[in-house]
Amino acid sequence: MTIPVAASARQAERLDPIDPGELARAAGQAVATVRRGVDLFGSRFPGDCSVDGRYQDREGGSQPGANIGWTTGFRTGMIWLANELRPDPTLHAAGLADVDSFADRLRRRVELDTHDIGFLYLPSCVAAWRLVGSREGLAVGLGAAEALMGRFVEPAGIFQAWGPLMDSVQAGRAIIDSAMNMPLLHWASRLSGDPAYAAAATRHMRQLRDRLVRADNSTFHTFVWDTRTGAPLFGATAQGYSDGSCWARGQAWAVYGFALNYRWTGDATFLDAARRCAEFYLSHLPADHVPYWDLVFQNEACGQPRDSSGAAIAVCGLLELAGLVPDPAGRERYRAAALATLDALIADYAPDPRTGPNAQLLHGVYDIPSGSGVDEASLWGDFFYVEALTRLILPAWTPYWLTGLEQPA
Repeated sequence: MTIPVAASARQAERLDPIDPGELARAAGQAVATVRRGVDLFGSRFPGDCSVDGRYQDREGGSQPGANIGWTTGFRTGMIWLANELRPDPTLHAAGLADVDSFADRLRRRVELDTHDIGFLYLPSCVAAWRLVGSREGLAVGLGAAEALMGRFVEPAGIFQAWGPLMDSVQAGRAIIDSAMNMPLLHWASRLSGDPAYAAAATRHMRQLRDRLVRADNSTFHTFVWDTRTGAPLFGATAQGYSDGSCWARGQAWAVYGFALNYRWTGDATFLDAARRCAEFYLSHLPADHVPYWDLVFQNEACGQPRDSSGAAIAVCGLLELAGLVPDPAGRERYRAAALATLDALIADYAPDPRTGPNAQLLHGVYDIPSGSGVDEASLWGDFFYVEALTRLILPAWTPYWLTGLEQPA
């Protein structure tokens, strides 16, 4: 598949709305791809990324397809999304079977030394509680929130990204991605009545706002604090081009994450941060609205890979932001940008399943510095692509990240 370097003719003709027939076709294809994945993998989990466009059994656990790593919740989340779009008893059963797997993982504390607990448990177990009334999903979701609270570094007011809290390299490091995991804690406060979860999440987001968002509205990938004194130390990257560049997927996480946390808290500075990050992101895109893997690259001459997964995250964030900003021009700008991006993803990045790929979205990037998942599909890119389609197919739909917001505070 050739990656476009200029806006498609369709984009020149229209930005909003995407043709309803085209949208319905894309959603139907997405659901069919999820169903094929369930038939192929059963209770096994695919890897983080595809290999030559096809997912294979996840490696590294006690057996092929084990529930390990940080991305398995996206597989289950796609099952629930597909079941909302096209109800199917097979998908319903598969989603509940995954909840059992996540319950077992929480009991055994398998690879939970990470901020990604929200990514794991919110679109899987919390979604199951919301959609089908799973009592196990409720209990496991609350247990996952408690596990995430164990990663809070009190002096710094942050949730540590990776590793044991006393890890000599990772101690005191927060990551921009973690903005997306804070809704699990807000949900836990609403459901349990304990304000401590939400208070910690809000304190963490204020630290991201103050330290990871730079003066020019770009973001650091990570930032490190002194764990004894709480003093801010330095920003650095793990997956971007350089410490001072702006990793594209991280900027997309910031747009969506700050917007979601504004919804949960009403803190206007979070909405402002989301808008600031969105403006930087939009001003550093190539013609088809799908970013290169780091926003330091902006045109074809760079010869760098695109990251369709970052684009899918950004679509969801921009659509969320379009519903929040008070000015009509801002609402129109963010919605038009989201739909232009989604139009490009549908046309040029979503594969025809008849050609062999069992993925939703090709031409993504996991980690350039390590050489992982370059020009491949990813579970998170696939999930947020299906979420973006769901947002437009079901306009009254509430994202899983906002589950419980209707509960009284």
